[in-house]
Amino acid sequence: MVPHLTTALTGPLLDLERTFLAAQPTIEHWFRSRWLEHTPPFYASVDLRNSGFKLAPVDTNLFPGGFNNLNADFLPLCVLAMQAAMEKVCPEARGILLIPENHTRNQFYLQNVVQLVTILRQAGMRVRVGSLLPEVTEPLTLELESGCSLTLEPLIRKGNRLGVSDFDPCVILLNNDLSAGVPTILENLEQTVLPPLDAGWHLRRKSRHFAAYRQVAQAFSELIGIDPWLIDPGFAVCNQVDFHARSGEECLAAQVDVVLQQTRAKYAEYGVKQEPFVIVKADAGTYGMGIMTVKDASEVRDLNRRQRNKMAVVKEGMPVSDVLVQEGVYTFEDLNGAVAEPVVYMIDRYVVGGFYRVHTGRGVDENLNAPGMHFVPLAFDTSCTVPDPASAPDDTPNRFYAYGVVARLALLAASLELETAGDA
Repeated sequence: MVPHLTTALTGPLLDLERTFLAAQPTIEHWFRSRWLEHTPPFYASVDLRNSGFKLAPVDTNLFPGGFNNLNADFLPLCVLAMQAAMEKVCPEARGILLIPENHTRNQFYLQNVVQLVTILRQAGMRVRVGSLLPEVTEPLTLELESGCSLTLEPLIRKGNRLGVSDFDPCVILLNNDLSAGVPTILENLEQTVLPPLDAGWHLRRKSRHFAAYRQVAQAFSELIGIDPWLIDPGFAVCNQVDFHARSGEECLAAQVDVVLQQTRAKYAEYGVKQEPFVIVKADAGTYGMGIMTVKDASEVRDLNRRQRNKMAVVKEGMPVSDVLVQEGVYTFEDLNGAVAEPVVYMIDRYVVGGFYRVHTGRGVDENLNAPGMHFVPLAFDTSCTVPDPASAPDDTPNRFYAYGVVARLALLAASLELETAGDA
């Protein structure tokens, strides 16, 4: 199912999709040459927003936690991509130790871990799941509402190797974004750790990712002859913001104004009638925390106590000091009357599926990654990377091809970002 675009402003998007389809051989060759020069992240998910006049990434997650929301028909594609990814780092497939988040009560997240284990095992790997929770001192089997079970085991470190009882893996696979920092038990391991520790939110910054994305989008846009703004959200950053102490508000207001003015100019150029907005969010962190929609700079000067408290901390209770001001991208995609946005999943350099994040209580200019959201798997007829030139640009699978192209641009940006992460 391709979501209905409720806006009439589909001309620029249709033109963009036509350009992608016409340039498919050039685009795929370009991606292949980039992957000869850069190593893709082990896996990633990219949140996209489709306004009908712009299709752009708004977030890239290097520790994706929604594999359970993918279309079950695409499990074989996940398995093949996982085999390709693992052959690079563990060709003998001796074993994988998966370390998840500490969400032992989150049924949805645990189902994601079960699905990851399934993908790894079907890819021919021996897999065990190790827990960072100090209270897990012996194997703990969790029974899930889906009828599956998941066994967490205590981690055992011997010298510079990490494992669990009677299991010495060749790869440590993290599905934990390290928001609270790197646990000592993960430091200085001789085994390969994927994603690398530098990819965790204790060090990573969204502003660096989108700076890298800007480079990628510029080069790609020159390649196929489009305005990079059509795929690139503008942004600015403010450091040393303290929402509780109300310090840094002037910097924040000034940057909000700059991004709004830049967006207004592009809206005027393209005849867009909607009101520009920005998303103000923590420069580090995930789970949709520390995010607000702003349409005027005065709004960040006049936050009430509840709003300041909401913006001041993110996952694991970590305080927010660095703030990203990102050009807001409307989503005019609609599923059964509810606002929707596509999320594309990748393993290595391959698109393996995705889903629509849907929220019945949020608007077209709001963050959808919030309590009350639900997920609808992308109903692929064929892969994101196999368009049908005989179909209209916005038909399945051509709309999905456009999603896959932009998501892979974000993946390439993440690879550039990780190459310099240790220098940050």
